Amino acid sequence: MTSKKKMALVLEGREIKLRLQADQAKNTEAVHIDWLRFTVQRKNAPIPDLSNVFADASWGADYESVSRGWDSEHVQLRDKQRLTVRNRICLLLRDLPDSDYAPSTQAYDLADRVASILGADFAVAPELKKGQDFYRFRWSIVRAGVECAWVGFLVNGNSRAQQRQAQTLHVNLHGTACTFAAPGWRKKMAALIEELEAKITRIDLALDFFDGIAGGLDRIRDDWHAGLMDVRGRTPTVNTVGPWVEGGRGRSFYFGSREAGKQTNVYEKGVQLFGLKDATRWERVELRYGNKLRELPVDALRRPDSFFAGASDWHAAILAEHGKTATVGEKIKVKARQAIETVQAEVTRSVRWLTDTASQSLALAFHYLDEELFLSLVTGRNLPGRLQKFKTSEISAAFDRLAPSVLQPWAVAQ
Repeated sequence: MTSKKKMALVLEGREIKLRLQADQAKNTEAVHIDWLRFTVQRKNAPIPDLSNVFADASWGADYESVSRGWDSEHVQLRDKQRLTVRNRICLLLRDLPDSDYAPSTQAYDLADRVASILGADFAVAPELKKGQDFYRFRWSIVRAGVECAWVGFLVNGNSRAQQRQAQTLHVNLHGTACTFAAPGWRKKMAALIEELEAKITRIDLALDFFDGIAGGLDRIRDDWHAGLMDVRGRTPTVNTVGPWVEGGRGRSFYFGSREAGKQTNVYEKGVQLFGLKDATRWERVELRYGNKLRELPVDALRRPDSFFAGASDWHAAILAEHGKTATVGEKIKVKARQAIETVQAEVTRSVRWLTDTASQSLALAFHYLDEELFLSLVTGRNLPGRLQKFKTSEISAAFDRLAPSVLQPWAVAQ
Protein backbone atom coordinates (compact mmCIF):
# COMPACT_ATOMS: atom_id res chain seq x y z
CA MET A 1 0.00 0.00 0.00
CA THR A 2 1.34 3.43 -0.93
CA SER A 3 2.10 6.01 1.74
CA LYS A 4 -0.64 8.23 0.27
CA LYS A 5 -3.24 5.51 0.73
CA LYS A 6 -2.03 4.79 4.24
CA MET A 7 -2.28 8.47 5.13
CA ALA A 8 -5.80 8.67 3.66
CA LEU A 9 -6.90 5.67 5.74
CA VAL A 10 -5.40 7.14 8.90
CA LEU A 11 -7.12 10.49 8.31
CA GLU A 12 -10.42 8.74 7.64
CA GLY A 13 -9.98 6.65 10.78
CA ARG A 14 -9.37 9.76 12.87
CA GLU A 15 -12.47 11.39 11.38
CA ILE A 16 -14.56 8.31 12.21
CA LYS A 17 -13.25 8.21 15.77
CA LEU A 18 -13.89 11.90 16.39
CA ARG A 19 -17.41 11.59 15.02
CA LEU A 20 -18.21 8.57 17.17
CA GLN A 21 -16.74 10.18 20.27
CA ALA A 22 -18.84 13.29 19.69
CA ASP A 23 -21.98 11.19 19.21
CA GLN A 24 -21.34 9.25 22.41
CA ALA A 25 -20.85 12.48 24.34
CA LYS A 26 -24.11 14.09 23.25
CA ASN A 27 -26.46 11.12 22.70
CA THR A 28 -28.39 9.27 25.36
CA GLU A 29 -27.60 5.97 23.61
CA ALA A 30 -24.10 4.50 24.00
CA VAL A 31 -24.65 1.92 21.26
CA HIS A 32 -24.70 3.09 17.66
CA ILE A 33 -25.81 1.47 14.40
CA ASP A 34 -22.88 0.31 12.27
CA TRP A 35 -24.75 -1.44 9.46
CA LEU A 36 -28.36 -1.54 8.32
CA ARG A 37 -30.11 -3.44 5.55
CA PHE A 38 -33.81 -3.55 4.79
CA THR A 39 -36.04 -4.81 1.98
CA VAL A 40 -39.16 -3.14 0.60
CA GLN A 41 -41.86 -4.84 -1.43
CA ARG A 42 -42.30 -2.85 -4.63
CA LYS A 43 -46.07 -2.91 -4.14
CA ASN A 44 -45.51 -0.89 -0.95
CA ALA A 45 -43.06 1.54 -2.52
CA PRO A 46 -44.86 4.60 -3.91
CA ILE A 47 -44.84 5.12 -7.65
CA PRO A 48 -42.75 8.30 -7.90
CA ASP A 49 -43.93 11.48 -9.49
CA LEU A 50 -41.11 12.40 -11.84
CA SER A 51 -41.68 16.08 -11.14
CA ASN A 52 -40.69 15.26 -7.55
CA VAL A 53 -37.85 12.90 -8.42
CA PHE A 54 -36.39 15.42 -10.83
CA ALA A 55 -37.37 18.63 -9.12
CA ASP A 56 -36.49 21.91 -10.74
CA ALA A 57 -32.89 22.83 -10.05
CA SER A 58 -33.86 26.01 -8.21
CA TRP A 59 -36.22 24.19 -5.79
CA GLY A 60 -35.45 25.16 -2.23
CA ALA A 61 -32.75 27.63 -3.28
CA ASP A 62 -34.01 30.50 -1.12
CA TYR A 63 -34.14 28.44 2.07
CA GLU A 64 -30.83 26.71 1.42
CA SER A 65 -28.98 29.89 0.45
CA VAL A 66 -30.20 31.71 3.56
CA SER A 67 -29.62 28.79 5.96
CA ARG A 68 -26.09 28.21 4.68
CA GLY A 69 -25.16 31.80 4.09
CA TRP A 70 -24.54 31.31 0.36
CA ASP A 71 -24.14 34.21 -2.05
CA SER A 72 -25.84 34.27 -5.47
CA GLU A 73 -22.77 32.88 -7.25
CA HIS A 74 -22.70 29.86 -4.93
CA VAL A 75 -26.43 29.25 -5.48
CA GLN A 76 -26.02 29.40 -9.27
CA LEU A 77 -23.17 26.88 -9.15
CA ARG A 78 -25.25 24.55 -6.98
CA ASP A 79 -28.21 24.83 -9.37
CA LYS A 80 -25.99 24.08 -12.37
CA GLN A 81 -24.65 20.96 -10.69
CA ARG A 82 -28.16 19.77 -9.83
CA LEU A 83 -29.35 20.34 -13.38
CA THR A 84 -26.42 18.32 -14.74
CA VAL A 85 -27.19 15.41 -12.43
CA ARG A 86 -30.90 15.60 -13.31
CA ASN A 87 -30.19 15.46 -17.03
CA ARG A 88 -27.81 12.51 -16.69
CA ILE A 89 -30.38 10.50 -14.71
CA CYS A 90 -33.17 11.36 -17.17
CA LEU A 91 -31.02 10.08 -20.05
CA LEU A 92 -30.30 6.85 -18.17
CA LEU A 93 -33.95 6.18 -17.45
CA ARG A 94 -35.03 7.12 -20.98
CA ASP A 95 -32.89 4.36 -22.45
CA LEU A 96 -34.15 1.60 -20.13
CA PRO A 97 -36.60 -1.02 -21.45
CA ASP A 98 -40.21 -0.30 -20.51
CA SER A 99 -40.28 -3.31 -18.16
CA ASP A 100 -37.34 -1.87 -16.19
CA TYR A 101 -38.51 1.73 -16.09
CA ALA A 102 -40.93 1.62 -13.14
CA PRO A 103 -38.59 -0.42 -10.84
CA SER A 104 -35.73 1.94 -11.70
CA THR A 105 -37.69 5.06 -10.86
CA GLN A 106 -39.06 3.50 -7.68
CA ALA A 107 -35.54 2.52 -6.62
CA TYR A 108 -34.21 5.98 -7.43
CA ASP A 109 -37.00 7.62 -5.44
CA LEU A 110 -36.23 5.36 -2.47
CA ALA A 111 -32.49 6.06 -2.74
CA ASP A 112 -33.23 9.78 -2.84
CA ARG A 113 -35.38 9.56 0.29
CA VAL A 114 -32.73 7.54 2.12
CA ALA A 115 -30.03 10.04 1.13
CA SER A 116 -32.12 12.96 2.36
CA ILE A 117 -32.58 11.22 5.73
CA LEU A 118 -28.84 10.60 6.02
CA GLY A 119 -28.20 14.31 5.55
CA ALA A 120 -26.96 17.08 3.28
CA ASP A 121 -23.58 15.39 2.73
CA PHE A 122 -25.23 12.44 0.95
CA ALA A 123 -26.55 12.20 -2.60
CA VAL A 124 -27.58 9.64 -5.20
CA ALA A 125 -24.85 9.19 -7.80
CA PRO A 126 -26.05 9.84 -11.37
CA GLU A 127 -24.70 6.55 -12.72
CA LEU A 128 -26.64 3.31 -12.77
CA LYS A 129 -24.30 0.60 -11.49
CA LYS A 130 -24.14 -3.18 -11.64
CA GLY A 131 -26.06 -4.71 -8.78
CA GLN A 132 -24.91 -6.75 -5.80
CA ASP A 133 -26.39 -9.58 -3.75
CA PHE A 134 -28.23 -10.99 -6.79
CA TYR A 135 -29.80 -7.66 -7.75
CA ARG A 136 -29.17 -6.64 -11.36
CA PHE A 137 -28.76 -2.89 -10.78
CA ARG A 138 -28.12 -0.49 -7.94
CA TRP A 139 -28.31 3.23 -7.32
CA SER A 140 -25.30 4.33 -5.27
CA ILE A 141 -25.61 6.75 -2.39
CA VAL A 142 -22.34 8.63 -2.02
CA ARG A 143 -20.62 10.85 0.50
CA ALA A 144 -17.64 12.91 -0.70
CA GLY A 145 -17.89 11.00 -3.98
CA VAL A 146 -17.48 7.56 -2.34
CA GLU A 147 -20.26 4.97 -2.20
CA CYS A 148 -21.46 4.33 1.34
CA ALA A 149 -24.92 2.90 0.63
CA TRP A 150 -26.98 1.57 -2.24
CA VAL A 151 -30.45 0.55 -3.34
CA GLY A 152 -30.69 -2.63 -5.41
CA PHE A 153 -33.46 -3.61 -7.83
CA LEU A 154 -34.36 -6.18 -10.52
CA VAL A 155 -32.66 -9.56 -11.01
CA ASN A 156 -31.04 -11.52 -13.81
CA GLY A 157 -32.68 -14.96 -13.51
CA ASN A 158 -36.15 -16.42 -13.78
CA SER A 159 -36.25 -18.89 -10.90
CA ARG A 160 -39.06 -18.58 -8.37
CA ALA A 161 -36.73 -17.16 -5.75
CA GLN A 162 -35.35 -14.60 -8.20
CA GLN A 163 -38.80 -13.60 -9.35
CA ARG A 164 -39.79 -13.00 -5.72
CA GLN A 165 -36.65 -10.91 -5.25
CA ALA A 166 -37.49 -8.94 -8.41
CA GLN A 167 -40.57 -7.63 -6.60
CA THR A 168 -38.41 -6.00 -3.94
CA LEU A 169 -36.08 -3.04 -3.49
CA HIS A 170 -33.16 -3.48 -1.12
CA VAL A 171 -31.42 -0.78 0.92
CA ASN A 172 -27.90 -1.38 2.24
CA LEU A 173 -26.30 1.23 4.52
CA HIS A 174 -22.62 0.64 5.25
CA GLY A 175 -20.87 1.74 8.42
CA THR A 176 -19.70 5.03 6.90
CA ALA A 177 -23.25 6.06 6.07
CA CYS A 178 -24.44 5.25 9.59
CA THR A 179 -21.46 6.97 11.24
CA PHE A 180 -21.63 10.24 9.32
CA ALA A 181 -25.41 10.53 9.03
CA ALA A 182 -27.10 13.64 10.36
CA PRO A 183 -28.36 13.68 13.97
CA GLY A 184 -31.77 12.07 14.29
CA TRP A 185 -31.35 9.85 11.23
CA ARG A 186 -32.16 6.62 13.09
CA LYS A 187 -35.66 7.69 14.08
CA LYS A 188 -36.38 9.07 10.60
CA MET A 189 -35.17 5.86 8.98
CA ALA A 190 -37.31 3.83 11.38
CA ALA A 191 -40.34 5.91 10.35
CA LEU A 192 -39.56 5.30 6.66
CA ILE A 193 -39.25 1.54 7.22
CA GLU A 194 -42.61 1.49 8.99
CA GLU A 195 -44.23 3.64 6.31
CA LEU A 196 -43.10 1.26 3.55
CA GLU A 197 -43.80 -1.89 5.64
CA ALA A 198 -40.18 -2.89 4.99
CA LYS A 199 -38.33 -5.75 6.68
CA ILE A 200 -34.94 -5.24 8.33
CA THR A 201 -32.62 -8.03 7.18
CA ARG A 202 -29.47 -6.99 9.06
CA ILE A 203 -28.62 -4.57 11.84
CA ASP A 204 -25.27 -4.21 13.62
CA LEU A 205 -25.19 -2.67 17.09
CA ALA A 206 -21.74 -1.37 18.05
CA LEU A 207 -20.37 -0.33 21.44
CA ASP A 208 -17.02 1.48 21.38
CA PHE A 209 -14.48 1.54 24.22
CA PHE A 210 -12.12 4.27 23.11
CA ASP A 211 -9.79 3.65 26.06
CA GLY A 212 -10.03 -0.12 25.79
CA ILE A 213 -12.02 -2.81 27.56
CA ALA A 214 -10.73 -3.73 31.02
CA GLY A 215 -8.53 -6.75 30.48
CA GLY A 216 -8.57 -6.35 26.70
CA LEU A 217 -9.24 -9.19 24.27
CA ASP A 218 -7.68 -11.75 26.64
CA ARG A 219 -10.38 -10.95 29.18
CA ILE A 220 -13.08 -11.48 26.52
CA ARG A 221 -11.68 -14.94 25.80
CA ASP A 222 -11.60 -15.69 29.55
CA ASP A 223 -15.24 -14.57 29.89
CA TRP A 224 -16.22 -17.15 27.28
CA HIS A 225 -14.25 -19.93 29.03
CA ALA A 226 -15.93 -18.98 32.32
CA GLY A 227 -19.37 -19.44 30.76
CA LEU A 228 -20.32 -15.77 31.11
CA MET A 229 -21.56 -15.66 27.50
CA ASP A 230 -23.77 -18.74 27.84
CA VAL A 231 -27.44 -18.23 27.02
CA ARG A 232 -30.02 -20.53 28.66
CA GLY A 233 -27.24 -22.96 29.54
CA ARG A 234 -25.87 -23.17 26.01
CA THR A 235 -22.32 -22.07 25.21
CA PRO A 236 -22.10 -20.07 21.96
CA THR A 237 -19.70 -21.23 19.27
CA VAL A 238 -16.47 -19.26 19.06
CA ASN A 239 -13.92 -18.27 16.44
CA THR A 240 -10.73 -16.25 16.82
CA VAL A 241 -8.91 -14.26 14.16
CA GLY A 242 -5.47 -12.71 14.36
CA PRO A 243 -2.30 -13.39 16.39
CA TRP A 244 -3.55 -14.81 19.70
CA VAL A 245 -0.10 -14.80 21.28
CA GLU A 246 1.44 -12.59 23.92
CA GLY A 247 1.67 -9.06 22.56
CA GLY A 248 -0.40 -9.91 19.47
CA ARG A 249 -2.39 -7.07 17.90
CA GLY A 250 -5.24 -6.92 15.43
CA ARG A 251 -7.25 -9.70 17.03
CA SER A 252 -10.96 -10.52 16.83
CA PHE A 253 -13.04 -12.76 19.06
CA TYR A 254 -16.30 -13.97 17.51
CA PHE A 255 -19.00 -15.76 19.47
CA GLY A 256 -22.43 -16.82 18.34
CA SER A 257 -23.45 -17.92 14.88
CA ARG A 258 -23.88 -15.95 11.69
CA GLU A 259 -26.02 -18.79 10.33
CA ALA A 260 -28.37 -18.46 13.30
CA GLY A 261 -28.47 -14.69 12.81
CA LYS A 262 -26.83 -13.59 16.06
CA GLN A 263 -23.08 -13.09 16.32
CA THR A 264 -20.86 -10.79 18.35
CA ASN A 265 -17.41 -9.67 17.26
CA VAL A 266 -15.10 -8.08 19.84
CA TYR A 267 -12.08 -6.61 18.10
CA GLU A 268 -9.34 -4.01 18.15
CA LYS A 269 -10.94 -1.26 16.12
CA GLY A 270 -7.98 1.09 16.45
CA VAL A 271 -5.64 -1.45 14.86
CA GLN A 272 -8.14 -2.04 12.06
CA LEU A 273 -8.23 1.66 11.18
CA PHE A 274 -4.73 2.85 12.04
CA GLY A 275 -2.58 -0.26 11.57
CA LEU A 276 -0.40 -2.31 13.92
CA LYS A 277 1.39 0.81 15.19
CA ASP A 278 -1.89 2.22 16.45
CA ALA A 279 -1.28 4.10 19.69
CA THR A 280 -4.92 3.98 20.86
CA ARG A 281 -6.59 1.24 22.87
CA TRP A 282 -9.85 1.56 20.94
CA GLU A 283 -11.81 -1.70 21.09
CA ARG A 284 -15.31 -2.45 19.89
CA VAL A 285 -18.08 -4.90 20.77
CA GLU A 286 -20.23 -5.36 17.67
CA LEU A 287 -23.46 -7.36 17.89
CA ARG A 288 -24.69 -8.46 14.46
CA TYR A 289 -28.29 -9.54 13.96
CA GLY A 290 -29.66 -11.17 10.79
CA ASN A 291 -33.23 -12.10 9.94
CA LYS A 292 -32.72 -15.77 9.09
CA LEU A 293 -34.47 -17.00 12.24
CA ARG A 294 -35.62 -13.68 13.67
CA GLU A 295 -37.91 -10.81 12.85
CA LEU A 296 -35.75 -7.75 13.47
CA PRO A 297 -37.75 -4.96 15.13
CA VAL A 298 -37.67 -1.41 13.81
CA ASP A 299 -37.40 -0.20 17.40
CA ALA A 300 -33.80 -1.46 17.48
CA LEU A 301 -33.05 1.73 15.52
CA ARG A 302 -34.75 3.84 18.15
CA ARG A 303 -33.41 2.04 21.23
CA PRO A 304 -30.13 0.31 20.32
CA ASP A 305 -28.92 0.23 23.95
CA SER A 306 -31.94 -1.76 25.04
CA PHE A 307 -31.67 -4.34 22.28
CA PHE A 308 -27.91 -4.65 22.81
CA ALA A 309 -28.45 -5.34 26.52
CA GLY A 310 -31.22 -7.80 25.73
CA ALA A 311 -28.90 -10.07 23.73
CA SER A 312 -27.55 -11.77 26.90
CA ASP A 313 -26.49 -11.12 30.47
CA TRP A 314 -22.93 -10.64 29.19
CA HIS A 315 -24.03 -7.91 26.78
CA ALA A 316 -25.96 -6.15 29.54
CA ALA A 317 -22.90 -6.35 31.82
CA ILE A 318 -20.49 -4.99 29.20
CA LEU A 319 -22.89 -2.11 28.50
CA ALA A 320 -23.02 -1.33 32.23
CA GLU A 321 -19.22 -1.51 32.33
CA HIS A 322 -19.19 1.11 29.60
CA GLY A 323 -21.15 3.35 31.95
CA LYS A 324 -24.67 2.94 30.59
CA THR A 325 -27.35 0.65 31.97
CA ALA A 326 -30.34 -0.04 29.77
CA THR A 327 -33.60 0.46 31.65
CA VAL A 328 -35.09 -2.59 29.95
CA GLY A 329 -33.17 -5.20 28.01
CA GLU A 330 -35.28 -6.09 24.96
CA LYS A 331 -34.69 -9.48 23.36
CA ILE A 332 -34.89 -10.35 19.68
CA LYS A 333 -36.17 -13.88 19.96
CA VAL A 334 -35.89 -16.73 17.50
CA LYS A 335 -39.19 -17.27 15.74
CA ALA A 336 -40.53 -20.33 17.54
CA ARG A 337 -42.75 -21.41 14.68
CA GLN A 338 -40.01 -20.97 12.11
CA ALA A 339 -37.58 -22.99 14.23
CA ILE A 340 -40.13 -25.81 14.57
CA GLU A 341 -40.82 -25.80 10.84
CA THR A 342 -37.11 -25.84 10.04
CA VAL A 343 -36.24 -28.86 12.22
CA GLN A 344 -39.42 -30.62 11.03
CA ALA A 345 -38.40 -30.08 7.41
CA GLU A 346 -34.89 -31.42 8.00
CA VAL A 347 -36.12 -34.51 9.86
CA THR A 348 -38.67 -35.17 7.10
CA ARG A 349 -35.98 -34.78 4.44
CA SER A 350 -33.71 -37.22 6.30
CA VAL A 351 -36.41 -39.85 6.76
CA ARG A 352 -37.56 -39.52 3.15
CA TRP A 353 -34.00 -40.08 1.95
CA LEU A 354 -33.78 -43.15 4.17
CA THR A 355 -37.09 -44.61 2.94
CA ASP A 356 -36.65 -43.70 -0.73
CA THR A 357 -32.93 -44.34 -1.18
CA ALA A 358 -31.45 -46.49 1.59
CA SER A 359 -34.33 -48.58 2.94
CA GLN A 360 -33.60 -51.67 0.78
CA SER A 361 -29.91 -51.70 1.74
CA LEU A 362 -30.83 -51.19 5.38
CA ALA A 363 -33.33 -54.07 5.26
CA LEU A 364 -30.73 -56.31 3.61
CA ALA A 365 -28.20 -55.56 6.35
CA PHE A 366 -30.83 -56.15 9.05
CA HIS A 367 -31.65 -59.64 7.70
CA TYR A 368 -28.15 -60.93 7.01
CA LEU A 369 -25.81 -59.23 9.51
CA ASP A 370 -25.61 -60.50 13.07
CA GLU A 371 -27.23 -58.23 15.63
CA GLU A 372 -24.01 -56.85 17.12
CA LEU A 373 -22.57 -55.95 13.74
CA PHE A 374 -25.83 -54.38 12.59
CA LEU A 375 -26.06 -52.24 15.74
CA SER A 376 -22.48 -51.09 15.29
CA LEU A 377 -23.48 -49.98 11.81
CA VAL A 378 -26.43 -47.81 12.87
CA THR A 379 -25.47 -46.54 16.33
CA GLY A 380 -22.88 -44.09 17.63
CA ARG A 381 -23.02 -41.97 14.46
CA ASN A 382 -22.95 -38.19 14.23
CA LEU A 383 -26.14 -36.43 13.28
CA PRO A 384 -26.52 -35.44 9.62
CA GLY A 385 -24.95 -32.04 9.06
CA ARG A 386 -28.30 -30.29 8.54
CA LEU A 387 -29.54 -31.49 11.94
CA GLN A 388 -26.44 -30.76 14.01
CA LYS A 389 -27.59 -27.24 14.88
CA PHE A 390 -30.73 -28.52 16.64
CA LYS A 391 -31.16 -29.85 20.18
CA THR A 392 -31.94 -33.52 20.80
CA SER A 393 -35.32 -32.59 22.27
CA GLU A 394 -36.22 -30.63 19.13
CA ILE A 395 -35.28 -33.55 16.87
CA SER A 396 -37.21 -36.00 19.05
CA ALA A 397 -40.31 -33.81 18.92
CA ALA A 398 -39.99 -33.52 15.13
CA PHE A 399 -39.94 -37.32 14.80
CA ASP A 400 -43.07 -37.52 16.95
CA ARG A 401 -44.80 -35.12 14.53
CA LEU A 402 -43.79 -36.96 11.33
CA ALA A 403 -46.67 -37.30 8.90
CA PRO A 404 -47.70 -40.95 8.31
CA SER A 405 -47.22 -40.45 4.57
CA VAL A 406 -43.47 -40.03 5.09
CA LEU A 407 -43.25 -43.65 6.30
CA GLN A 408 -45.44 -45.12 3.55
CA PRO A 409 -42.54 -46.64 1.56
CA TRP A 410 -41.61 -48.72 4.62
CA ALA A 411 -45.23 -49.81 5.07
CA VAL A 412 -45.45 -50.84 1.40
CA ALA A 413 -42.13 -52.72 1.61
CA GLN A 414 -43.38 -54.67 4.59
